[in-house]
Amino acid sequence: MQRSDKDNLQVIYEDNHIIVVNKRAGDIVQGDKTGDIPLSEVVKEYLKDKYNKPGLVFLGVIHRIDRVTSGLVIFARTGKALTRLNKMLQDHEIKKTYWAVVDKKPLQKEAELTHYLLRNSKQNKSYAHDKLVPDSKKAILSYVLIKELDRYQLLEVNLKTGRHHQIRSQLSKIGFPIKGDVKYGFKRANKDLSIHLHARMIEFVHPVKKETISLIAPLPNDPVWNACSN
Repeated sequence: MQRSDKDNLQVIYEDNHIIVVNKRAGDIVQGDKTGDIPLSEVVKEYLKDKYNKPGLVFLGVIHRIDRVTSGLVIFARTGKALTRLNKMLQDHEIKKTYWAVVDKKPLQKEAELTHYLLRNSKQNKSYAHDKLVPDSKKAILSYVLIKELDRYQLLEVNLKTGRHHQIRSQLSKIGFPIKGDVKYGFKRANKDLSIHLHARMIEFVHPVKKETISLIAPLPNDPVWNACSN
């Protein structure tokens, strides 16, 4: 997995209150035990350089996506934006749409999935159950099959809840682990250890300007993703 660096930072949207970037698979959003440079610090360095800011740069982390995934991540540049975006996230007012590549086999063209996820912190994994089990959390998503490739198929996934490894766990539960996701049952890893899950679109009302922001993240550059966009 590569480390973050500002030269490869892809900024999708930026103003005085927020900044949205397209995260590469392999980058971590916040610091962890690996000691690798997190995306949050890279964005701070980018802002410090761009605006010649002395001292510390304020940056609030609104949400995270898994290290092995790619796509849109929102950061707050002001305390006001951070507070409001955190509340919007809690109230499910930030719409997130993902693209996921799965094996090509019979699949309903569209469906809503409801499971109860039980998180195992030691394994850093969530297990999906059909019925409520102790300490589990309800997880709901919907998907639509949007493209069939030679060996795979592309799903567009909309989250109704935001649980740990929700898309990975729920798709695996119905027999469709994401390409490269050996933790959730795919047969082999991708060479770069990424998985083919991409936070493709995000839509929300700007926390200060109150206008609707709709953003799309370009896909990573690899043969399978390239086939999805053709």
